[in-house]
Amino acid sequence: MFDDLSDLYQQVILDHCKKPRNFHEIPGATCSAHGHNPLCGDNLKLFLTIDGDRIQDAAFVGSGCCISKASASLLTESVKGRTREEARQTFDKVREMVTTGKVQDGVGKLAVFAGVYRFPARVKCAILAWHALVAALEDPGKSVTTEDEQT
Repeated sequence: MFDDLSDLYQQVILDHCKKPRNFHEIPGATCSAHGHNPLCGDNLKLFLTIDGDRIQDAAFVGSGCCISKASASLLTESVKGRTREEARQTFDKVREMVTTGKVQDGVGKLAVFAGVYRFPARVKCAILAWHALVAALEDPGKSVTTEDEQT
């Protein structure tokens, strides 16, 4: 059973890596943030369009490893239509999941990253786009690195 589940997770990550969703700039985005992981070279820019308190659109551009790209792709899908607070709460859940392996309710497809905690060097890859999300929400235009904060 675990092998089947692991295979499914790998397929989802590979699919989002090879065909990332929302992989483009958003001209006139309300806010954006740049994320960089100097250890492996992951480099991305996240764009958000916010109307009131709700994220209307999300997209990213950049390059990086498969986990980093897939995480950014799934992030953009998961935050569209959510409020700022809901997006922050999702960040907290994803952060806990990639560092402990514990999956909380409400993460949906993001559960594919639950196994990342077993590979400490990959945790920063999986969480980079999420740090960029929080930075964009709190300080639009900010640049963050995975060294800015302990995952």
